[in-house]
Amino acid sequence: MGATYSSQELYDGLVGSGLIIPVGVPGIFGRNAVFEDVLRRFDDHVSRVAKDDGAEKMLFPPTLDRKVFEKSEFLDSFPQLAGTIFSFSGKEKEHAELSSRVHAGESWGHLQTMTDLVLTPAACYPVYPSFTGTVPEAGRLVDMQNWVFRNEPSTEPTRMQAFRVREFVRVGPPDVVVAWRNMWLERGVTIMRSLGLPAKSEVANDPFFGRGGRMLAATQREQQLKFEVTIPVISEEKPTAVCSFNWHQDHFGKIFDIKTADGKLANTACLGFGMERVCMALFKHHGFDPKTWPAAVREKLWP
Repeated sequence: MGATYSSQELYDGLVGSGLIIPVGVPGIFGRNAVFEDVLRRFDDHVSRVAKDDGAEKMLFPPTLDRKVFEKSEFLDSFPQLAGTIFSFSGKEKEHAELSSRVHAGESWGHLQTMTDLVLTPAACYPVYPSFTGTVPEAGRLVDMQNWVFRNEPSTEPTRMQAFRVREFVRVGPPDVVVAWRNMWLERGVTIMRSLGLPAKSEVANDPFFGRGGRMLAATQREQQLKFEVTIPVISEEKPTAVCSFNWHQDHFGKIFDIKTADGKLANTACLGFGMERVCMALFKHHGFDPKTWPAAVREKLWP
């Protein structure tokens, strides 16, 4: 009998096995040591695949300079997903009101003000300002693992509000960037299939906001600017994207004044593995106890 798919059954299995720990907010949960071990071992597996690529390793916090965020034009396309950080900046009178309202279960948001930080909405965003200027003739390649926030509360376990992405960002001339994107698209499918997962690649689009967003999504698909590697995790009809590939053309080159060695605007592309989603795909297809997984899969992750 083939696999059956159910969002609730996957969630119940992950919780019942102790792999994820509910905290009371949809899309937010803890992870236990087994979940984290699988995540780290998949991360190490990706590192082994990419070890000869010559990427620069960087690490950023889960927060982003609000000015960089505003400059990125994220709010033009995805206002519904953004998370802005607010904090208290009042005096004693306002603090007394704040405390009183909190204890009374009343609204207290108006007593906070916007800070200079937002929660990072895409794993690649922190790196673009560092590219400003002229990149080397061969371009640059950066490797990161960053926390990402998306305001998408959901009871569906693969749709999280806070999650980690193993991200690679390529910057350079268009032909170099597109060739790199295409190479990694093949790699992404190969990596997943080598772990016993029924992966396939498909053209995709981002969740642009509003009526204008539908036109942007159609253009994105027509120009094949976005691909995803998908695996059935909660649904066979609507498989889950575990890896995403985006060619931004010269969008970030214009915004952050990034030039190639010949003085032209640089192109950028990024690819990201959704780390928790990959783990959930492994648990779904191989069981909630990694010790029982197929030997071929364990050899890849526990070499």
